[in-house]
Amino acid sequence: MEKTVRETIKEIIRGHLKKNKGQVFGQCLTAVGWVGGTIPELYEKDGMIELPMSDVSNGGIVVGAGLMNKKPIYVIRYQGFNWYNCPIIINYACKSKELWKIPCPIFIRGIGMEGGIGPVAGSSHHSLYFRMPGIKIASPMTPKEYISVYNQFMKDDDVYYISEHRKSYDNSSELKDSLDYDKFDVIIVAISITRFESVKAKKKLEKKGIKVGIINIVWLKPLRLKKKWLESLKKSRFGGIVIDDDYVNGVSKSIANDLNLKSGKQMHTMGLKDRTAGFHKTVDNLPPNAKEICKQVEKIVNKN
Repeated sequence: MEKTVRETIKEIIRGHLKKNKGQVFGQCLTAVGWVGGTIPELYEKDGMIELPMSDVSNGGIVVGAGLMNKKPIYVIRYQGFNWYNCPIIINYACKSKELWKIPCPIFIRGIGMEGGIGPVAGSSHHSLYFRMPGIKIASPMTPKEYISVYNQFMKDDDVYYISEHRKSYDNSSELKDSLDYDKFDVIIVAISITRFESVKAKKKLEKKGIKVGIINIVWLKPLRLKKKWLESLKKSRFGGIVIDDDYVNGVSKSIANDLNLKSGKQMHTMGLKDRTAGFHKTVDNLPPNAKEICKQVEKIVNKN
């Protein structure tokens, strides 16, 4: 039986501590389900460092470990908490090579989740780091993708922001691009958890005679555009749509712009609505689901 994303992360963490003699920092690592079952049952003596409920100072502790080349893994349980952590990570870790000629490699696990228990905890916020230099951003949703991203980090000396999503943790299959037509009506460019909803939307749309392609984006920064992606977009009838589980004024619009310039095709975007994205039913702001994606794609097709 194939390993799930949850099991893969847990195995990576164990190897990071035991084999690579690294460190893992975060809040409530050894409580409340061991961070969705992604943390092995190891403790401080093994390199598992429990941090207090003070995100602003916690970021500084992890940056210190990074400057000492400990290659720390920093677990941010909810991506909304990046608003507290990002100032010191951006101003010190991301700029360390430029300012002091000292690398500060940190593997930041930012975990996205919707619906639940508080007004500041939910959603994905990879766009928060996207516009800043000195950081690489990936959003792996499959076991092999996660392993590839981690292995690259271990060979590198940059800050890595890993935009995870709890809904991917049970996934054990690989998500491949779906570019199996000679000509498409619309191509969906999917990021993070919207990749799963895009697959569902494609099946529904094709029952209506709409030919849809899917491009899976793992690396948000640097953006690695494949030749086949651009060729498929150029042959599409109505261009494409970039779908994210973050606000559209960030990663998705930037990628849409790059694809538009390189393919000459019109690109649309979908993401969180332009309002608070919390972690409570009164401020739920969920990423596009299959039904909403279908509606938007049909709108693009019918408009043309």
